[in-house]
Amino acid sequence: MTVLDPRYSDAGLGKLVAGVLPRSLFDDLSIGLLLSVGVLIVLTFPNYGIIWDEEVQRQYGLLLLNYYASGLRDLSAFSFDNLYLYGGGFDMAGALLERVSPYGPYETRHLLGGLIGLLGMTGTWRLARLLGGERAGFFAVLLLALLPAYYGHMFSNPKDIPFACGMVWCVHLSARIIRELPKPRWGLVIGYGAVLGLTLGTRIGGFLAPFFLGLVLLGWVWSDAYDRRDIASMVRQAFSLALRLLPALPVAWAVMVVIWPWAHIDLLNPVRAFLKFSAFPWPNEVLYGGRWISADDLPVTYLPTMLALQLPELVLAGLVLAGWFGIRALVRPPLMIDPVHRLQVTLVTLAAGFPVVYVLVTHPVLYNCFRHFLFVLPPMAALAGIGFDRLWAAVADNRSRLRGRLLTLPFTAAVVAQFWIMAVLHPYEYIYYNRLIGGIAGAEWHYELDYWGAALHQAADQLHEYVANERGGRLGPDPVNVFVCGHPTSVMYFLPHQFHLVDEPEKADFLVSWTQAGCNFTMSGQVVADVQRFGVTLAVVKDLRE
Repeated sequence: MTVLDPRYSDAGLGKLVAGVLPRSLFDDLSIGLLLSVGVLIVLTFPNYGIIWDEEVQRQYGLLLLNYYASGLRDLSAFSFDNLYLYGGGFDMAGALLERVSPYGPYETRHLLGGLIGLLGMTGTWRLARLLGGERAGFFAVLLLALLPAYYGHMFSNPKDIPFACGMVWCVHLSARIIRELPKPRWGLVIGYGAVLGLTLGTRIGGFLAPFFLGLVLLGWVWSDAYDRRDIASMVRQAFSLALRLLPALPVAWAVMVVIWPWAHIDLLNPVRAFLKFSAFPWPNEVLYGGRWISADDLPVTYLPTMLALQLPELVLAGLVLAGWFGIRALVRPPLMIDPVHRLQVTLVTLAAGFPVVYVLVTHPVLYNCFRHFLFVLPPMAALAGIGFDRLWAAVADNRSRLRGRLLTLPFTAAVVAQFWIMAVLHPYEYIYYNRLIGGIAGAEWHYELDYWGAALHQAADQLHEYVANERGGRLGPDPVNVFVCGHPTSVMYFLPHQFHLVDEPEKADFLVSWTQAGCNFTMSGQVVADVQRFGVTLAVVKDLRE
């Protein structure tokens, strides 16, 4: 396929997206932003708390190492809770790194998670840059870095962020394959297979990546044959393309079973995992619209509502712009559209929108806002970045300084405001809600906030400081009994040995509690410390001795 309009050739596209500033400057800005985020990760990763899932995930990684160390004889990992349904790449890497890391096991995992999240940002930059140019790439990585649901999960979420990282790189490589049709390079095909294997070995939902690519390739084959009215040619071309991409499958399988060994014990195990997740049981309630509702009875609008309330206004605006300019492109004469670019944009749109549509149609069990759908955020950021890029180009074409200022000033102000909000929320960025609902203060008691109990880390630090001050600056040998409403490891890991966990509040000197559960209200005691953000209490410490 060829570019029929010179404006959409490499040179023409460069002129279109160059705008006022040199194109190379935006690459420099993108690299500088990624390096800055990397420095921020290294400086702040110890601040993040231990979430509910981390203790069992860490144990799963250790058991997987035991499986390999025992010569594949120790099968205890495959009966440990339900974690065998997930791949263990992240958990095994964390278990290996904690053996050599100067930090504690959970701090090491948080650093690893932050770096994987940064790798996902890099993939988003490359994807948007491939589709829209250097400026679009910069906008995309900036928007993703300022997306609290993504950034906040990077440090503690051992499944969804690695999966999101794998998916965005699969989409990026798919877009490159589309650009090289009908004969993509063998190295590109093998690379795609390796990344796909890592993604499938994290969550079986990684099958969506080849599904998206397959749909787009079918569209490419059909449109090419339809133009020539030659169905036989379509079949031959489809067969030839399938053979060209076939080497990716064994590579993907080999990589997948290394980090998800349960998959090679029985060839049908990945199918069993897929069927299990299609109707995953979660017999709990979710706070939605001010009511506690069973997870299997949430309204069909749950996921789009949470996206609308937790995506920053900048991202929502960018998606609206992308939709507007996309519709304008569709109504143009066909000769004005680069068909390869259209296929690539279709691919990214599928990656961002298909999972949401799937949820609306099938109505699966959902909970914890949209943490299981974090993988749609990088392609959404890429589309939003392209939307802002097209707006910039439209303003630059008008040669109006006033219009340029009308775009640049509010955009810069919004970026600064979003950065400030995330700085105030730190290290609980993931509880963010946008101004459509009044921030986290407006969401309090209506929607889930710190559903993972991350604030218990800071509450534990405050308890330690309170008891030390009470005893004249030193803890001394006397024990302090603590009852935890939340995950005990989230508190006790950060306390010295003088603090003892008790299983009954009547035996406790202090209560450390998150506010998600509500037990801090039913237990009497003086509040001696709390963790707040924007006036919303996330965790409390109560003195139960009187």
